[in-house]
Amino acid sequence: MQAQTLLLSTALPEILVSVMACAILLLDLYLPRERRAKVGYGLSVLTLLAATVIALGGLGSGATLGFNGLVVRDDVSGVLKVGVLLGTAVVLVYSRSYAVARGVWRGEFFVLALLGVVGMMVMISAAHLISLYVGLELLALCLYAMIALQRDSVKAAEAAMKYFILGALASGILLYGMSLLYGLTGSLSLRGLQEAAINLSLDNLPLLVALVLVVAGLLFKLGAVPFHMWVPDVYEGSATCTTLYLSAVPKLAGFAIMLRLLAVGLDHWLAAWQDMLVVSAILSVVIGNTVAIAQTNIKRMLAYSTISHMGFLLLGFLAGSTAGYSASMLYAVIYTVVSLAAFGIVLALCTPALEIEQLNDLKGLNRRQPWLAFLMLLVMFTLAGVPPTVGFYAKFAVLQAALSAGFISLVIVAVIFAVIGAFYYLRLVKIMYFDEPGDAPPVVAFTGDIGATAVLSVNALVLVLSMPWIGALIDLLSRAVAALPSH
Repeated sequence: MQAQTLLLSTALPEILVSVMACAILLLDLYLPRERRAKVGYGLSVLTLLAATVIALGGLGSGATLGFNGLVVRDDVSGVLKVGVLLGTAVVLVYSRSYAVARGVWRGEFFVLALLGVVGMMVMISAAHLISLYVGLELLALCLYAMIALQRDSVKAAEAAMKYFILGALASGILLYGMSLLYGLTGSLSLRGLQEAAINLSLDNLPLLVALVLVVAGLLFKLGAVPFHMWVPDVYEGSATCTTLYLSAVPKLAGFAIMLRLLAVGLDHWLAAWQDMLVVSAILSVVIGNTVAIAQTNIKRMLAYSTISHMGFLLLGFLAGSTAGYSASMLYAVIYTVVSLAAFGIVLALCTPALEIEQLNDLKGLNRRQPWLAFLMLLVMFTLAGVPPTVGFYAKFAVLQAALSAGFISLVIVAVIFAVIGAFYYLRLVKIMYFDEPGDAPPVVAFTGDIGATAVLSVNALVLVLSMPWIGALIDLLSRAVAALPSH
C-alpha cells in the first residue's frame, strides 16, 4: 500500500474517536474508582464534539477517496457523521443520572459507545463492501455488549441474546449476498459494482438471489418488516439509556449503507430492489402503526412506532431519484432528533427507585411536571406528523417523492395508517393532560442535572422552532445526494 493513497484526512473523525476510545479504556484501568466515570464522561463528550468540528470542516470540499478506495469523504458522509457524533454526545448527557443509579455508568459504557460511533462512521463513509461490512459488524458487536451491560437484569441478557442471534443471522445473509455480487461482478467497490451492472441483466437468477439477500440484510438493520421481530423485545429489555442509543443514531448509519448500496452500487438494478422495498414499506407502516395501538409499555410502543417510521423512510427510496433519497435522508435526520427527545424525556422521569415503563405511569404528568409534559407533547405531535412540527414536513417530503414516482395507492395507504397511528401518540397526550394521577408513581425530573434538562429542552423545542430553516436543510441534503456518483 502506497502511503500517499491512504489520505488519512478522509477518516480523521474515525481516527480521533478510535484513539480516544482506547485512551479511555486504559485510563479506566489506572484511575481511582471514584474518578473513572467523571473522566470517561468528560473525555467522551469532548472527543465527540472535536470530531464534529472536524466533520463539519470537510463539508463542501467535494468527494475524496481514501485508504485505497475503501472510504469516501463527501457531503453525505459529512452531514451524517455530524448527526451521529452530536446524537451520541446527547445520549451521554441524557444517560448520566439514569446510568449512575443503575450501575452501568462506567468505562465500558463510554468505550462501547465510542467504538459504536466509529463503526457507524465507517458505514457512513464506506465506498467498498469490505469497509461497509466491517463498520456494520463493529457497531453490532458494541450494541450486543451495551445491551448486556446491565448484568443483574434477566431481561437485558435475554434481549442481548435475541439481538445477537438474529443479528448474526442477518449479517450472514448480507455477507452471502455481497459474496454473490462479488462473484458476479468481480468487484467489491461500489463504483465497480455500478460499472459492472451495465453488463448484467435481471434475468440472471444468482443476481436476483444476491439482491434479495442484500436487501434482507439491510432491512434487518433498519428494523423494517418482515425483519422487525427483534425491535420490540430489544427496546423493552435494554436499559433505557441503551435503548436511547440503539433507537436513534444507528438509524443514520443504517440509512447511509442503504444509500451507498442501493443508490450507488446497485442503482442499475432499481427495478428489482424497488419491488422488495414496496412490500417492506407498506407492511412496516401497516403493522407498525396497528400493533403500536395495543401496547401499554412505553418502550414497546415506541419500538413499533420506529418500525412504522422506517416504512416511511423507505418511501423515499422507492422514487429512485435525488429528491426521493434526500427526502429519506431528511426523514432519518428528523427521526433521530425526535427519538433522542422521546427517550430523553423518559430518562428524565426515571429516578433511582423508579423505572418509567407503562403509559399509565404518565397519568396526570402535566400537574406534576408541566414542562416535561409539554416537551413530550411536542415529541408526540412530531412523531404523528402534526403541523407545524418538522415531522409533518418529513412525512410530506417522502410522500411527495413516492407520489412523483407513481406509487399513488401506496401513498394513500401510508396516509391512512399515518392517521390511524396518530391515535396512540394522541392517547399519550390525553393520559398526560386529562387523566387523574391516581396510582401513578410520583415523578421527578433530573435531580440536579440542569445541563441535561437544558439540552433536552432545546432538543424538543427544535422540533417546532426549526421549521423556518427546513428549506435550507433540504437544499443541503439535496446537493449532497446529487453529488453521489450515480446522480
